[in-house]
Amino acid sequence: MKYIIMDLEWNNTYGKKIQGFINEVIEIGAVKLDENLEVVDTFSYLIKSQIGKKLRGSVKRLTNITNEDLDGGIPFTQAFGEFRRWIGMEENVVLTWGDGDIRVLIDNFRYLNGFGTIPFLTNYADLQKLFQNVLKTPASKQIGLSAAAQLLCIKDDDYASHRALDDSLLSAECFKKCFDAEQLEKLIKPCDASFYSRLSFKAHAITNINNPLVDKSQLCYFCTFCEKDAEQITEWKSSNQYFRALFYCHDCGKKYNVGVRFKKYYDRLEIRKNVTILEETDQSEAEDMEVANIQ
Repeated sequence: MKYIIMDLEWNNTYGKKIQGFINEVIEIGAVKLDENLEVVDTFSYLIKSQIGKKLRGSVKRLTNITNEDLDGGIPFTQAFGEFRRWIGMEENVVLTWGDGDIRVLIDNFRYLNGFGTIPFLTNYADLQKLFQNVLKTPASKQIGLSAAAQLLCIKDDDYASHRALDDSLLSAECFKKCFDAEQLEKLIKPCDASFYSRLSFKAHAITNINNPLVDKSQLCYFCTFCEKDAEQITEWKSSNQYFRALFYCHDCGKKYNVGVRFKKYYDRLEIRKNVTILEETDQSEAEDMEVANIQ
């Protein structure tokens, strides 16, 4: 088993084919590790722009890549043809820090080559999730690569941040430090139809209160202080992904702005509730309170 740690840099640009914006890949970097987690080889290419004409200023500042640099790069299809040959025919798993790079890569293959699968991808694992599972960090708080390196006591001074090869090398160091065969096995996904369906699914908040996925039993509020059922005094309205309504507790004399969000992911529905006290003499109690985060 070979481990391929890959990182991409991209430039957000307008794509005429889709009449919208797309993240165009401008650099690929990768590290190949053997079963003993030893570095076997590295891979790095700048990719000539085919969709956008110029790099965004923020991208140039972040990566130190210039338009002139990309003029000397190679086309997307050639770069990833070389990458496919570099990976080879041995069993492998491709890992990236978060699945953002894979999503961007799928979009680029679809736009430039006309198909929505990645030819070299047979098995995939999210390295960020591995790190968070092993270190038991909160799943709701995503940890960036630099922050992860610091938590693992890895000095990242020698790595150029936001350059594909350097980020893949730093990711490989993090992988070695948090490697857990059992945890990794749980995260490795075969890149079949369901894999692509999951990645293409766009998580979204439900804004129609009559949607069958809306659990009406969650559209209530029990007073934080007396734990009694508060009276709903306004209708539910959709605002900023939340359904919101005012509630009043007759025993405590307190009014609450209650928000409930139903967010649909590929394989689960997340229900989150938050509450703000609108009338309260003690100012310290007037802060927003997160009262529920139900998976």
